[in-house]
Amino acid sequence: MCGIVGIVGTSPVNQAIYDGLTVLQHRGQDAAGIITIENNTFSLRKANGLVKDVFHTRHMKRLQGTIGIGHVRYPTAGSSSSSEAQPFYVNSPFGIALAHNGNLTNAETLKQQLFSEARRHVNTTSDSEILLNIMAHELSKSDKLHLDAEDIFTAVTEVNNKVTGGYAAIAMIIGHGVLAFRDPNGIRPLVFGKRETPKGTEYMFASESVALKPDGFEFVRDVAPGEAIYVTEDGQFHSQSCAEKASYAPCIFEFVYFARPDSTIDRMSVYATRVNMGTKLGEKIAREWSDKDIDVVIPIPETSCDVALEIARMLDLPYRQGFVKNRYIGRTFIMPGQEMRKKSVRQKLNAIDREFKGKNVLLVDDSIVRGTTSAQIVEMAREAGAKNVYFASAAPEIRFPNVYGIDMPSAAELIAHGREVEDINQSISADGLIFQSLNDLIAAVSQENPEITKFETSVFDGQYITGDIDQDYLNHIDQLRNDSAKSNRENAMSSGLEIHNQDANEAD
Repeated sequence: MCGIVGIVGTSPVNQAIYDGLTVLQHRGQDAAGIITIENNTFSLRKANGLVKDVFHTRHMKRLQGTIGIGHVRYPTAGSSSSSEAQPFYVNSPFGIALAHNGNLTNAETLKQQLFSEARRHVNTTSDSEILLNIMAHELSKSDKLHLDAEDIFTAVTEVNNKVTGGYAAIAMIIGHGVLAFRDPNGIRPLVFGKRETPKGTEYMFASESVALKPDGFEFVRDVAPGEAIYVTEDGQFHSQSCAEKASYAPCIFEFVYFARPDSTIDRMSVYATRVNMGTKLGEKIAREWSDKDIDVVIPIPETSCDVALEIARMLDLPYRQGFVKNRYIGRTFIMPGQEMRKKSVRQKLNAIDREFKGKNVLLVDDSIVRGTTSAQIVEMAREAGAKNVYFASAAPEIRFPNVYGIDMPSAAELIAHGREVEDINQSISADGLIFQSLNDLIAAVSQENPEITKFETSVFDGQYITGDIDQDYLNHIDQLRNDSAKSNRENAMSSGLEIHNQDANEAD
């Protein structure tokens, strides 16, 4: 999962992009990058780390220009090397830079086609660089010295015809402007806003609506599935559908876990959908667990807090913050090794003993992925004095890997893969375990926008919306994502870290 930002302004945009990326930091803590255009020249800064650590005053002074794009990343494909950080750029045609959120499911085929048909070399393992080169190749088919909106939309249409997967992208073309486009299923989110200045209208694109607010951009709408929006350097706005078959199937896991509660995605308030999840799950608990003497509802902070509060209201039970979270620890299910994940849970959460001692507690989490965190939390609740520990998940059982931009574990490392609820319950050592049903989850989210009835739910049901995922592909990503493969990549990175850091420092 990544966060992207792009701005066409009338004054320097570096600070506004920085602010937008900071708000989107929850979407990626691995690396950050900003690229701007001034005097028909790219200025780029990207490196591993948080936004506040990657960009210093000297970098911001160099990132001049009224047009720019930015990116925050955690790796969904490839490695965590800083060479994989975005944005990427190519010099031909014109000079194009691109930032991308998502995952291309036919990346290997595209990479081979790029070399055999376009003689284009892809220098990293990132599918974002592949997407950039596909776009560049399509734009190069025009022999014009200056492209118009029709030329650009034709290129995006060809990109959509060739590329499969989930993707939201923002690109810059030197001498032209900024282009934003979204895959035909609208799997990954993308919005835009505008603000009026004495010099004219400025436009901003971002992964989530909340990123528009810090610098006063007014939310306009979501970019539609298959739509491309092109804003010229002087602020002329153009939009067009660039897919023959486009329909909404947004990733439902955005609402469960990734997006900020104060965001709106496809006209659905993330906060409201989570309250609805609490209502649905509360009804199920009341219906199926009437025999359990629950004393208190305690969330696993922070995503599940809104869900847990609604469950407590539904069950007429006290709601308590029984865990204190250290916000400076990353998300555990994407950490590279099992031992590191186990250690990080203890660093991430600390129990308040008085809220557990002698009580039957209902713990509520947004989801259960590997089960490592859940088992550790149940153990912590018992150590704090809980009499019985029940566990509720706001999402259904995650049984299948995600292929559209979320770096979930391989199938074998998902605790629910091939297991029933009672088996999972025994694995996390709870006294009871209950999951939200998939139908209830869909109803909870679509309640906020009844026009959207179809969602990307493959992690729960194994139904991949793009229709191109077979067992060979799943075996391939299993080899990339399992703990052993990640450990080998981390070791390879560590062995070259000293030289890499020296080179990076010189480049700064």
